[in-house]
Amino acid sequence: MKQITIAVVDDHDLFREGIRLVLGQIENFNVIFDTSNGLSFLEFLKNSIPDVVLMDINMPLIDGVETTRQAMELQPKLNVIALTMFSDTAHYTQMINAGIKGFVLKKSNKFELQNAINTVYSGGNYFSQEILQKMAFQYVNFSSKSNRLTPREMDVLQLVCLGSTSLEISDKLYISIKTVEVHRTNIFHKSEVRNIGELIVWAIRNNYFSIE
Repeated sequence: MKQITIAVVDDHDLFREGIRLVLGQIENFNVIFDTSNGLSFLEFLKNSIPDVVLMDINMPLIDGVETTRQAMELQPKLNVIALTMFSDTAHYTQMINAGIKGFVLKKSNKFELQNAINTVYSGGNYFSQEILQKMAFQYVNFSSKSNRLTPREMDVLQLVCLGSTSLEISDKLYISIKTVEVHRTNIFHKSEVRNIGELIVWAIRNNYFSIE
């Protein structure tokens, strides 16, 4: 089994040490670098490329948004997962636009963190379920996008991104489940994504929604 190399960037020493301890218990995970600030990580990145980076959002010197932006300029294919608290929601859109591949709550357990790292390493996007439930998607400049998704597809897109099932969407929009499934299929076809995590990233990066 190939080892997945990981870097941890977080300004809280005890939290960072805890992450190292947890990840060290997983057979194919190898933490090759950890630091308390973004500047030292960017220096590290000039000579080494970890498979996955766990990035805090609020840090001194430069925050996680700017660190991620500069890191992606150095290594465009870098896999970055944001370590977040519920209070960080104002930065979610900025982090996605900077290039992150997922969000994991700092209070998450070992198994969710393991799942997030494996998902992102395999080319996917990951969002903690609790984060999806808290997200509030707001329309952005719909008129300029209307030639790609229909107004009803926009309604369905918003609810899909929030994790609603087809039955729940059917009830909320007063349309049949079959119609919901048709809209979902059309949305995934037009966006060329494979799952809800990728759909959220696509919707925000293409300026369909912002997160409040």
